[in-house]
Amino acid sequence: MINSEWWRTATIYQIYPKSFCDSGNKGTGDIQGIISKLDYLKKLGVDALWLTPIYQSPMIDNGYDIADYYSINPDFGTMADFDELLEEAKSRNIRIIMDIVVNHTSTEHHWFKSALGNKGSEYRDYYIWKDPVDGKAPTNWQSKFGGNAWALDEVTNQYYLHLFAKEQADLNWENSKVRKEVKDIISFWAEKGIDGFRLDVINLISKPNEFINDESGDGRRFYTDGPKAHQYLQEISEAVFQKYGSVTVGEMSSTTLDHCQKYSAQDGKELSMVFNFHHLKADYKNGEKWTKAPFDFLSLKSIFNHWQTGLNGKGWGALFWCNHDQPRVVSRLGNDEEYRELSAKMLASSVHMMQGTPYIYQGEEIGMTNPHYTSIDQYRDLESTNMFDIMVNQEKSVSESEMLDILDQKSRDNSRTPMQWNGNDNAGFTLGTPWLSIANNYQDVNAENAVNDKNSVFYFYQKIIQLRKEIEVITSGDYYDLMPEHKALFCYQRESSTHRLIAVHNFYANEEFVSLDLKGEDVRYILANYGDVEFTQPQEGMILRPYECRVILIQK
Repeated sequence: MINSEWWRTATIYQIYPKSFCDSGNKGTGDIQGIISKLDYLKKLGVDALWLTPIYQSPMIDNGYDIADYYSINPDFGTMADFDELLEEAKSRNIRIIMDIVVNHTSTEHHWFKSALGNKGSEYRDYYIWKDPVDGKAPTNWQSKFGGNAWALDEVTNQYYLHLFAKEQADLNWENSKVRKEVKDIISFWAEKGIDGFRLDVINLISKPNEFINDESGDGRRFYTDGPKAHQYLQEISEAVFQKYGSVTVGEMSSTTLDHCQKYSAQDGKELSMVFNFHHLKADYKNGEKWTKAPFDFLSLKSIFNHWQTGLNGKGWGALFWCNHDQPRVVSRLGNDEEYRELSAKMLASSVHMMQGTPYIYQGEEIGMTNPHYTSIDQYRDLESTNMFDIMVNQEKSVSESEMLDILDQKSRDNSRTPMQWNGNDNAGFTLGTPWLSIANNYQDVNAENAVNDKNSVFYFYQKIIQLRKEIEVITSGDYYDLMPEHKALFCYQRESSTHRLIAVHNFYANEEFVSLDLKGEDVRYILANYGDVEFTQPQEGMILRPYECRVILIQK
């Protein structure tokens, strides 16, 4: 079966099931809740749904710690519920993409439970074990969730590697049996009719030949895009992805353009496309996440230019601002109060007019904001609570109030608050008590209000999704940053042999003048976030109002 490459003109919607819709009163979302909202998603116009993990899991890391790859977590429902979701989505021409986590498993997985304390276990070599060095951990590498990346098995006096939580033990991909297990797992879901897979931190699967200390104490340079990462992906792709025609998107941690050109090469031997996160580090002060800082606008544009021009004709990227690990973009880069809707629309246009496959994270299409929590007790994310403890209580490097300000900007819980469906109790998310507090603005910012307002963010996204299917230059055109040094405007051109598309975006609350080259046979607006623009004739000189965007199509 040959991949039709439907995903090049598609828009994919990410669902974080725990926070999407509760069909009852558990306080957590479930599969039946997703089914109940399929008509809403059909109306939006998305082509596929990416579900974050719904497998059996102790939920230490909200499902990214999988204990059984072949069963559905009862919190979300049953396999029968999942089969119903597949059928109901298919009847609406909506595809399903599953999240798969094969860099590590939960320590509750039967492989690990057999391996722990037993060097003779047939599963011992499914994981990465090392002897102590000078009575301590084998290396000084840091877990991405804080603390050392090694945990001691006291019975055997060996350490196992966990690049994330200690309950997430890294798999040993050097072991061919592990790779066979991975192929079997992915094949199982492909056989059920899954259209594709999002592969969690997939560029970390190949570890170095030797494990040594890192001068920086971080360690990621040793295992990121490791020595056999491409080899392993080609093996999995040939055995499974190509066989089933699966669309695949790889989450790439701290990667490089060179590697991503190979991961997503047009020959299709590895992956369909890649997620990279460099543009979402534009507000990392000195490269550090756990700081509060304004975003570096010129750096942001430079990063987009690097990846847009670098992947063009060589690979394919995912376009996104938000996901379950990133704060809400309207709070992060926009203005979530006075200009919430205008800035939400502008930010949507700014990435959806580029080359790649756009991903909309649940609630982004209605302009949901960060919840602006005021207490550490409101947070549930392991990474956030760990870093609060480390920075406030252990290192004492920041005060409690300073850390709360940092979390308000950077915590993963900012995007995990329940979906705001209506103005009823708990935003219509649940009949029970929500697992995570809902943002206070839900009576104004909700899906019901958005669907009833023809000028809402929802319908702006609906239009963008349709434009990407109709206008070929968005898919295939070359990319040129027209104003790389402008301190307020993000203005780029897409160009094919027959058309030019100019997209101009004001990222700030001040008016900005811009002069554009609009020479061509047919010059017209196809998108604007101020309602008085779209039906006028574009002029070469124009003033952009706060957070304004305009997209112009020019036939040569």
